[in-house]
Amino acid sequence: MPAILGQSVFDGGLEFPAMVVHRDALEHNIATMAGFVRDHGMELAPHAKTHMSPEIAAMQLAAGAWGLTVATTRQAAVVRGFGAGRIMVANQVVDPAGLTWAAHELERDPEFEFLSFADSRAGIDILAAHAGARPFRVLVELGHEGGRAGCRSLDELLEVASYAQATPGVELAGVAGYEGGLRTAEEVRKYLDALQEAVEYVRVRNPILTVGGSQWFDVIGRELVAAQARILLRSGAYVTHDDGYYRERTPFNRIEGELRPALEVWAHVLSVPEPELAIVGMGKRDAPYDEGLPIPRRGGVTVVKMQDQHTVVRAAGLKPGDLLAFGISHPCTAFDKWRVLPLVDRDYRVVGTIRTNF
Repeated sequence: MPAILGQSVFDGGLEFPAMVVHRDALEHNIATMAGFVRDHGMELAPHAKTHMSPEIAAMQLAAGAWGLTVATTRQAAVVRGFGAGRIMVANQVVDPAGLTWAAHELERDPEFEFLSFADSRAGIDILAAHAGARPFRVLVELGHEGGRAGCRSLDELLEVASYAQATPGVELAGVAGYEGGLRTAEEVRKYLDALQEAVEYVRVRNPILTVGGSQWFDVIGRELVAAQARILLRSGAYVTHDDGYYRERTPFNRIEGELRPALEVWAHVLSVPEPELAIVGMGKRDAPYDEGLPIPRRGGVTVVKMQDQHTVVRAAGLKPGDLLAFGISHPCTAFDKWRVLPLVDRDYRVVGTIRTNF
């Protein structure tokens, strides 16, 4: 049963388990990151894979986002439907159907901007083979040892960049990187230095340099201040933050400012089969578990494990029918579990809905 606008989520009109989105925290986080990039001479291309929500995307764009980042062309088609005029696919695109869609969309709308990554001649060839009347703009990706993708050396990147510039149907737009897998600020600084060097050698007018920007945007803000490029951060999880993984890793633990957790799951206690052992009606289908288990908001409650539809907790004094609240860890695997989420005010009155399109 859907929540009713203006009604409290606890008035009997909402079925549990339910994940709610706190409006104040959501608006605060969007404004905070918009202000951070503005103050540091950068721009934000928020990663929409986190939420895939038209309502949240509209808020991010209204706050000044350059455009939206996605991981696949399927996601690109969805956020294009949200009204995004600029889309960056933060991957090397090799899917023929997706590239055909992108080529048609570029031809249909002369104002549409579409960027993707490449780290090989083979990737450039695939883009060229599917290009239409307008070329595919590409960012050559520089990786690092043990990293996810990207050229492993500057020489390799420059070779791919030169190949892109010489290939019809492809237009070199700049350099891409992802620093999120690095462990220390010193490793991030060295990697950002390599990205800046790559930009200096890549001979394109008004180059773009894009980086991840979720766990190290403070270092990025300091290190790339003098970069001769348009800096695009692809931060995603900031939009709702969390009570676990990103609470521990946010750069706002090191610099002034804060992000606030905006997601919360409420669920009933179903059974208390043993003393101080309770079964809660919330499972892996309802809350993320890949980067840490849900975090109880009630003191004295410890999550033991999660199953498909249940969570086992240890606590004293619980009884069937009690409602428990949990914060989450890792928003990128939270939104995909829900098609519609209530947007609530500080008193848990429903003030809107957040839809997702996964």
